Amino acid sequence: MIAARTPELTTKLPAVGTTIFTVMSTLAAEKGAVNLGQGFPDFDCDPHLVQSVNDAMMKGLNQYPPMTGVPVLREAIAAKLKALHGPFGGREYNATTDITITAGATQAIITAILAVVRPGDEVIVLEPCYDSYVPNIELAGGSVVRVPLIPGTFRPDFDKITAAITPKTRAILVNSPHNPSATVWTREDMLKLQDILAPTDVLLISDEVYEHMVFDGQNHESAARFPGLAARAFIVSSFGKTYHVTGWKVGFVAAPASLTAEFRKVHQFNVFTVNTPVQYGLASYMASPQPYLDLPAFYQRKRDLFREGLKQTKFKLLPSEGSYFQCVDISGLAVPERKLPEADFCKWLTSEIGVAAIPLSAFYGNGFDQRVVRFCFAKKDETLNTALGRLARL
Repeated sequence: MIAARTPELTTKLPAVGTTIFTVMSTLAAEKGAVNLGQGFPDFDCDPHLVQSVNDAMMKGLNQYPPMTGVPVLREAIAAKLKALHGPFGGREYNATTDITITAGATQAIITAILAVVRPGDEVIVLEPCYDSYVPNIELAGGSVVRVPLIPGTFRPDFDKITAAITPKTRAILVNSPHNPSATVWTREDMLKLQDILAPTDVLLISDEVYEHMVFDGQNHESAARFPGLAARAFIVSSFGKTYHVTGWKVGFVAAPASLTAEFRKVHQFNVFTVNTPVQYGLASYMASPQPYLDLPAFYQRKRDLFREGLKQTKFKLLPSEGSYFQCVDISGLAVPERKLPEADFCKWLTSEIGVAAIPLSAFYGNGFDQRVVRFCFAKKDETLNTALGRLARL
C-alpha cells in the first residue's frame, strides 16, 4: 500500500499567522466580554435595503451579472461620485469604463495591487495600516516600503514620504478616514500629496471605505476631487461600511479607463462576478442619498456618547476625526497592567474588565508600541453603555 503523504509547502507569507482580530474576538467570546475590537456594527441595517435585495431575488435576478458589475449600480455610483465631488472640481467617472463592482474593499485592494505591482516594484504603505496591505504587496512580488505616520498625531510626514520615493516605486497606499487612528486627511494634505506625485509615475491606491464617517463639519477629501491624484488613482470604497452590512462584502473601485482595464483583467480571474441580487438591491436603495448623507451625524452621536463615557476613566482620548474608531493612550491608567505591552494589555482588558480592544502595535510591521489601543464604537447604545460601565472601573 502506498502511504498517503501531504507534500510540504514553502509558505508565501512566512510572517502571517493568526490575526490579532481573530485572537481578540475569540477571547472576547470565551470571556463574555463586550467586543469593541473588530470593526463591525452589532445593529441591523435599514429593513428597506434588505427588502430591495429580496425584491431583486424574487424578480429572478439570481444569475451571473456582468463581470464589471450590473450597469444600474455602476451608474448610481458614477452619479454619486459626481454629486459629492464634482462641485469641488472632481473627476467625472464613466460608469461603463471607470467603475467596477468588487467583493468588498479588501478584494478591491489586492486586485489593484496584483494588477500593477510586479516583482521588484516598491509600494509605500503608511503605518499604522490595515493588515491586508503588506501581504497583498508580498503576494504580488513587490517590496514593501514602510513610512510611519507621525507618532501621537498620526498625520502624514511628507518629508519621509518624499524621501521614500525611488525609481522603483510603483504605488502608494493612502487611507482616509484612517483605520486605526481615526484621523482624516485635509485638503492641504491631499494637495501636498498631489504635488509630490506629480513628477512621478507612482500610482495611488486610495482606501476610502470610511468616506461617510467624517465628523465635526470636516469634509472627506476624496482623491477624486484632485485631478492630479484622480488621474493616477484607484479609489476604493465599501457598501458594507456605509450601509451597516459588512457581511455582504460588496464594494467598488473607481479609476481612469486605462487603469480600470488592467484592474478588470485580474478581477475577472480572481472573483469574476459579485452577488447579483445584492447589486440590484444596492442600486435601488441608492436612489435616495439620505442614508449616506445622514451617516456622519449618526456616527458622531455614537462617538460623542462613547467619548463622554471614556472621560470618566484614566484613558487619554486621542482625536476621533473620522471612521468608527476611538484610540486611547493607556499610559495614565492607575492599574499596574498599563505597563504591559499593548497586546498583553488588550488581553488583560478582555479577560479581567470584560471589554475587548485592539492594540495599535498590530498595525505596525515592527510592532511599534506607543501605549495606544483602539476601540470600535459602531455598536448599539446599550452595548456602548455596558462597555463604559465596565471601563469605569479603570
